[in-house]
Formats: sequence, structure tokens, C-alpha cells
Amino acid sequence: MAKRLIDISQTLRPSLPVWPGDTSFSLEPTWTIEPGCPVNVSRMTLSTHSGTHADAPLHYDTQGKTIAEVDPGIYVGECFVFDVRTASDLVQPSHFDLMKAGGCERILFRTFDQFPHDQWVSDYAAIAPETIDALNATGVKLVGMDGPSLDPETSKTLVAHNAAKRAGMAILEGLVLDDVAEGRYEIIAPPLKIGGADAAPVRALLREI
Repeated sequence: MAKRLIDISQTLRPSLPVWPGDTSFSLEPTWTIEPGCPVNVSRMTLSTHSGTHADAPLHYDTQGKTIAEVDPGIYVGECFVFDVRTASDLVQPSHFDLMKAGGCERILFRTFDQFPHDQWVSDYAAIAPETIDALNATGVKLVGMDGPSLDPETSKTLVAHNAAKRAGMAILEGLVLDDVAEGRYEIIAPPLKIGGADAAPVRALLREI
């Protein structure tokens, strides 16, 4: 029997909520099927951080790798999803039992009761740098979450992103984990290969193990 795939991606669409001040998503036809034209073709305008996306090191480090330079393999493989909805401000190591992950190199955090598909939420739960350090101590190579950023919206120091930078840890943000129970899965979420980009959208999937 085929194992169930769970789509944990946001749908890119004109009404997609984006970081305050960032580029809104738009899609418009450039060619349409009609006499003399056999195809539909569209043009997209979007932020590199639209919807479910992977941050490249370049996003928070002027000398960091672009999204085209990161290893796509880190976004594919066994992962563990933690339900940390009890965290109202910052996800701390006390909010989850890392021993449950059994050495998984990819850790995802669910913080929303219900993902805010239709409105921007500023007071989301971010990730404490101590949590990144704890993950790093057990060999975690990728951290992901349903919130739009590891750090709070008002942060100017990006302490969680910089903790990930020191650890060499990949970042996924904007995952939709409403239908995902805590536990072990396989994640398949490589980012688009965009030269020079600081991030890229992903089609993130979980496969049941």
C-alpha cells in the first residue's frame, strides 16, 4: 500500500498574506489560448519569501550561500514534527522532548491551532535561540515551522536565524501543519533553484512512515 502524502504547503495566490511591506503575489496571463496561440502562459510577481519557503544563508548573512548553492538533499529525508502549541511567545527546549526525535536531522514545529491562510498574524510564536542550540547539539541539520519566521516580526537582531547560521542549519518557514500529528515522517521540500536568491518557495510534502 502506498504511504500517504500530506501537502504542507501554502497555495500561492493573489490573496496570500505576506510579511508587512513585502511584495504581494500576483499572477497575470501573458498569452492565452485563442486563434493563432495554442497555449496559456502566465507571469508571476512574488517575494522570494512568499508562502512556504526555504531561507538561504544569504538572507541573514551577506557572505552566505544563495538558495541555488545550498544542498537540496537536506530538504529530503526523515523528520520529526513536534506539536508545541503550548508555546505562546517563544518555543523553548522545555516545550518538547527532543529524545522523542531519536536523532532525526530534520525537526519541524507546529505552533498554530489553525494556520492563518487568509490574514497576516504578527504575534506568532517564534523560536528561541536556545532551541536552535539544543537541536544543533543533537546533530539537527534542518529546522522548520508553520510561522513565517524563526524570529519575532519586530526583531532586528535575528538571534534565532543567527543561531542557525552558526550551526549551519537549513530553515523552512510557513509550513501548514494543521493535519499533521506529532511524530516521525519523511519530508520532501527542496527549494526552487534560483540563482542569486536569498530564499525560494517550496512545495513541501510529508510522507507517512
